[in-house]
Amino acid sequence: MFSKEKILARIRESGLVAIVRAESAEQAEKIAAALAAGGVAAIEITFTVPGAIDVLKALSAKYPSGEILIGAGTVLDPETARAAILAGAQYIVTPCLNVETVKLCNRYKIACMPGAMTLKETVEALEAGADVVKIFPGELFGPAIIRAIKGPLPHAPLMPTGGVSLDNAADWIKAGSVAVGVGSALTAGAKQGDYASITDIAKRFLEKIKEARK
Repeated sequence: MFSKEKILARIRESGLVAIVRAESAEQAEKIAAALAAGGVAAIEITFTVPGAIDVLKALSAKYPSGEILIGAGTVLDPETARAAILAGAQYIVTPCLNVETVKLCNRYKIACMPGAMTLKETVEALEAGADVVKIFPGELFGPAIIRAIKGPLPHAPLMPTGGVSLDNAADWIKAGSVAVGVGSALTAGAKQGDYASITDIAKRFLEKIKEARK
C-alpha cells in the first residue's frame, strides 16, 4: 500500500489522471490496460461504470505493485467513498464538495480531490482538507479560470477536468494546473474497440504535459 503522500507525488509528477467511463466492467479493464501501456500513472474509475466496485477490486488485484494508481470517481458521499476504499481505491475524486467525504478520506489517509467551480468553492474545499481541487466543468471557462483562481490562491493545487484535449492540455498546465483530468478525449477509441489508439493518445498527452512544464 502506497502512502497518500507518494500517491499525490506520483500524480503531480505525471500530470495526468485518466477518467474511465465505460459501458461494462470488461471494457473498463481493457481501457485500463491500454492506459497503462501508454505510461499513464493514474486512472479514475467512475461510479457511472456498471459494477464499479468489482472493477476497482479487479484492477487493484491486477496492479498490486502500483504500476498504475487506481482511483474512484463520481463519488457523491462518504458511504460510496468507504466502499471504494475497501475495494482498493487509492484516491477519491468527487464532482463537487461533500465535506463528510473529505473527512472520511482524511481519517483513513486517502487522497481526496473534490470538485469546485468557483473561487468560493475552491476555498471551501481547501478548508475541508482537500489534497487537490478538481476544477469542474473546465470547458465552461478554459485555462483562464486556473490563472484567475491562482491570483488570490497561488498555493491552491488545481486539476481541471472537462474540456481538456490534446490541443489545450499544455495551456492548462502553463496556467498553473498540477495535473489534468482527461476522459473522452483520451478513451473514445474504446467505443470502436480501438484500444491501441488509447495507448497512443496517452503517450501524446504525457508528451504535451512534459513539454509545457519546460
